[in-house]
Amino acid sequence: MALKFTKMHGIGNDYIYFDCTKNNPISEPSKLSEKISKYHFGVGSDGIVMILPSSVADFRMRMFNADGSEGKMCGNATRCIGKYVYERGLTDKTTVTLETLSGIKTLTLSVSDGKVSEISVDMGKPVFEAEKIPVITDEKEFISKAFNVCGKDVTATCVSMGNPHCVIFTENIDSLNLEKIGPDFENHKIFPERVNTEFVEVINENTLKMRVWERGSGETWACGTGACAVTAAAVKNGICRFDSNITVKLKGGDLKIKYINDNNIIMTGPASFVFDGELLMENID
Repeated sequence: MALKFTKMHGIGNDYIYFDCTKNNPISEPSKLSEKISKYHFGVGSDGIVMILPSSVADFRMRMFNADGSEGKMCGNATRCIGKYVYERGLTDKTTVTLETLSGIKTLTLSVSDGKVSEISVDMGKPVFEAEKIPVITDEKEFISKAFNVCGKDVTATCVSMGNPHCVIFTENIDSLNLEKIGPDFENHKIFPERVNTEFVEVINENTLKMRVWERGSGETWACGTGACAVTAAAVKNGICRFDSNITVKLKGGDLKIKYINDNNIIMTGPASFVFDGELLMENID
């Protein structure tokens, strides 16, 4: 028996996608993700994404990180799903609703000659309340606060975009050894559910450059929720402004982010097919 899949990426944030809209042959997605995400022994990816039917939206997604942990939301994956369901004929809508563990997201597809060129996603409103992120602190919010990591005090702003983020504004991010410091942030005691950590260099009030260490996956080439979290944190700290078009530059490419007047955040970017394949079940048991 073979399990069909499609590999896609959103500016380098790559996942293995499974169309489970008609039937779901995946009984242990956590185990599957951990095994086939390994680059030298599996397909290689940041995790897997299952596209499922929904009773409250057009489609539902489940996503699992490379370490097998289930994530609530992935902005780049939502864009890839939008491209997949339209171009593979699962819908003819150019506005698609998607059920996630962090709520229903609305995707707006830009289509030309039957192909989806880019996708805008209403990512919802950022959450700064510490207990809802969650982050352990005596403060109601964790905005530009210091905490000790690796023996050093680091100033950070914490925000949730359906998953927890720790945003650090700093310089020379290309020189950072994320493989060394990333796990210390991810597993810090003040983050009871672990955390995604973004290291951000301010280019100007409309351009931010970031690297990201994702919980469960390590450094990835892009993170959609992370780009939104970075923009929200930048506005909160007076670096950027509401209702401005912000370009967030990641290792895999650029995302366009707009924080609408202390309300929702809109993320716009591309999605790409890489290849289709089949997994032999005997190799993934």
